[in-house]
Amino acid sequence: MTGRSRSPLAAAILSIGFGIAPVAAAWALTVLLHNVVSTTGFIFFYAAVAASTWFGGNWAGALAVILATATVEYFFLPPWHSLRVDRESLPVFIEFAGSAVVIGWFSSWRKYAEQALTRARDELQMRVEERTAELRQTNEQLIGEMAERRRAEEAYHGAQAELARVTRISAMGALAASISHEVNQPLAAVVTNADACMMWLSSDPPNLEETRAAVDAIAREGTRASEVVRRIRAMFSKAAPEKIRVDINDLIAEVCALMSAEAARAQVGLDSDVAGDLPAASGDRVQLRQVIVNLVLNAIEATGAVDGRARRVLIQSARSSPAEILVAVRDTGVGIDAKNQRRVFDPFFTTKGQGMGMGLSISRSIVEAHGGRLWADANDDFGTTMRFTLPAESNSE
Repeated sequence: MTGRSRSPLAAAILSIGFGIAPVAAAWALTVLLHNVVSTTGFIFFYAAVAASTWFGGNWAGALAVILATATVEYFFLPPWHSLRVDRESLPVFIEFAGSAVVIGWFSSWRKYAEQALTRARDELQMRVEERTAELRQTNEQLIGEMAERRRAEEAYHGAQAELARVTRISAMGALAASISHEVNQPLAAVVTNADACMMWLSSDPPNLEETRAAVDAIAREGTRASEVVRRIRAMFSKAAPEKIRVDINDLIAEVCALMSAEAARAQVGLDSDVAGDLPAASGDRVQLRQVIVNLVLNAIEATGAVDGRARRVLIQSARSSPAEILVAVRDTGVGIDAKNQRRVFDPFFTTKGQGMGMGLSISRSIVEAHGGRLWADANDDFGTTMRFTLPAESNSE
């Protein structure tokens, strides 16, 4: 009776400890390294929220979010040593609190997904072992009973199906790696726009027009991250793809607006050249937009390393045939080595120092799931052109 009454108390104390300790460590590191690490990012507090949620659970993560938000406001945002939020620090306070909640939620969801995957793998392993034992017994019976051959063959095919399912489940590990790849872009854009917002607010006088634009961009990127996560969760739950009528030219315009800041930071010119009589396509708008974003981001990175000639990325749309739409992303970058031209679409293959090698693989899977194809061509002068096709709607003529 006493042991059972102490367990909830011990669990609560442990959860509180996991909520407080990482935030305290983040505060100490931020104070010690304030001359080395910019406090506008508050990376240690984000890490503390993720660690608290991962190791302590949802209650510890929620406590960490509250403590981290209060600590940042009290120690690092004006007015100093006060929990009052003034107008000047409100955007940063909102950005930090929102990001902390998103990071805590994502850490909790990621841990839950990994635990579910582990349980599924263990259950499948047990079932495969049981089925293997059944097959062994059946094979022994086949020596004396030829009439049982048909049943043994069916059991054998059943075991093959189980093994194939194990293979599909193991492939979900690659999909888990894609989560960080896909969500990293909008979250990085949120932080970048928040820093830009602080810069415009710090001007004398403050540039309120640019500040509003940065806040709008933060909202768009947050919505985009939510959509990406929702699509990935739908893939885990075997939900049917959300296919609607998609105007490719509108999608290209959205991507140009979305990636204009990234191109400007890399000093790369981003343009579009779209066909006026383009029919609509049918597909998942978020997934198709993510394909174009991935291709444009890769093109900007490849072009950003160029020196001595114009840095340019061009997005084009055309009608390659009456029933097919063509989208091309052309850059003037360093190009792709001929020996790697086909391998760039392989999972985990990358030529970038910090790349994961998942972007092009995911993009090709999305395009092929929509009935199209994705490939790369070397330009006659400089750089590479990534092209993909999509079926046009038959009733959009």
